[in-house]
Amino acid sequence: MNLREKYHIPNDSVITIAGTVGVGKSTMTNALANALKFKTSFEKVDTNPYLEKFYSDFERWSFHLQVYFLAERFKEQKKIFEYGGGFIQDRSIYEDTGIFAKMHYDNGTMSETDYETYTNLFDAMVMTPYFPHPDLLIYLEGSLDEILERIQIRGRDMEKETPIAYWEEMYGRYENWINNFNACPVLRVNISDYDLMKKENSIEPVLEKVGHLIQHSRQFIRKPGSY
Repeated sequence: MNLREKYHIPNDSVITIAGTVGVGKSTMTNALANALKFKTSFEKVDTNPYLEKFYSDFERWSFHLQVYFLAERFKEQKKIFEYGGGFIQDRSIYEDTGIFAKMHYDNGTMSETDYETYTNLFDAMVMTPYFPHPDLLIYLEGSLDEILERIQIRGRDMEKETPIAYWEEMYGRYENWINNFNACPVLRVNISDYDLMKKENSIEPVLEKVGHLIQHSRQFIRKPGSY
């Protein structure tokens, strides 16, 4: 019996991994996909035409970056469900408006007009009965010190050169966001409770919880996107 069958995880499940920068979303995405024999969906960081410009000038490029992410994630979400599920997704579409766009608006690095345009576009595309929401959102959390250390270890120059105050603010906003998130079921996982790099079987307790939550939610909720 494989792990997907062992923990009763449907083969058409769509699971999204969320959490602040550096928390380990890509590592968790790969570990779950390998364990379940699912496909992966990753952020297209290397081909993003705005990301490097954004880190050098938040005010100039924040709106462009958010619209680009929204379009790319929307297309990817549609493709995943048209394919029939069986995906682990690195980062959710919900974080863009709930955290990043709002943070730039609050800090004055996105104008009121741009923020209103962006949120109206997001609501029209995502917050409708027709948008295929995932079966489960896994929220990765840990201490701020752990996350800052991981950012340094990862070694992306544009992230290492970003002021620590930016990461501190983002950390707090993520905690507030997840406490009010209700678009789909949520599993909160603390990164100190497992070590996927050293102990591969540490993924199994996560799989057990994933299976339980998806089975429970499917008893009461018609699977989004099953049109």
